[in-house]
Amino acid sequence: MNTIRFLKKVPLRQFRTFSQCTILQQEVSQAASNLTIPPPEGVDKPVSPKIEKLVTEITNLNLLEVSELSQILKKRLNLPDAPVMPVGGFSMAAAPPQEEEEAAPKAVKTNFTVKMTKFDEKQKVALIKEVKSLLEGFNLVQAKKFVESVPTVVKADISKDEAEKLKEALSKVGAVIEID
Repeated sequence: MNTIRFLKKVPLRQFRTFSQCTILQQEVSQAASNLTIPPPEGVDKPVSPKIEKLVTEITNLNLLEVSELSQILKKRLNLPDAPVMPVGGFSMAAAPPQEEEEAAPKAVKTNFTVKMTKFDEKQKVALIKEVKSLLEGFNLVQAKKFVESVPTVVKADISKDEAEKLKEALSKVGAVIEID
């Protein structure tokens, strides 16, 4: 009964504003209840059950199945074939900042990087065999991919004598080598 008296006393415009505010307040409270609080730093973020199931299934695959999965994903997602680089000594050395070179007096360079810029197509097979024999841990397939991915770094952070020997051996089989 009191609410009816209240409605008679309140102008219609105020009533509409009041009802719109209550609707807006309800929407805001619903949106706030849908928000999730981020986990604190140092604590693992919760993972969805779908992702957890995929991770579990992938970790149960053997190496052949992983290779097959990788090939299928590359085809479906149109990913390029990245050359396989061995683990030891073939990573690109970070370029030192220019400011340090200017501030320091000219020092004698002791570490060199050997780069293969191009090669003679006629001697490609001989070059692949030479790369396989010179670089540790390479099989023929890896050596072929390495040669075909020219220009590449053959070895980094090696002495001048070793760099010269490597340049001489690879130049004999048709490779164009630069020493930095």
